[in-house]
Amino acid sequence: MSDLRFTKDHEWLRIEGDAAVVGISDYAQEKLGDIVYVELPEIGRKVAKGAEAAVVESVKAASEVYTPVSGEVIAVNDALGENPAEVNGDAMGKGWFFKIRLDDPAELGDLMDEAAYRKFVEGLE
Repeated sequence: MSDLRFTKDHEWLRIEGDAAVVGISDYAQEKLGDIVYVELPEIGRKVAKGAEAAVVESVKAASEVYTPVSGEVIAVNDALGENPAEVNGDAMGKGWFFKIRLDDPAELGDLMDEAAYRKFVEGLE
């Protein structure tokens, strides 16, 4: 079973110890098209579950990235400033956006696992 979790807004989250890595799903990056800019949150920023934490811009549109859980931003993927297209190339890996230290691990229960997310996306087509 995968340790990935997803939101209905197409963010993914992967647990690493007491923190989580957050990015956008492959589905989201495909719908956005060529990513040209990513605005990341400041390290140390406290964010509430569901709050806007980052912005991603493509040749088609700009979109907010919401945090799937509450906590404190402890790292950002600075490489996206130089190469925002990394999100298109590896959205679920090198294209991660930020890491957050969890305030309440119970919030993870509100997120979808991979199978549920896949079913959710199929319902959108």
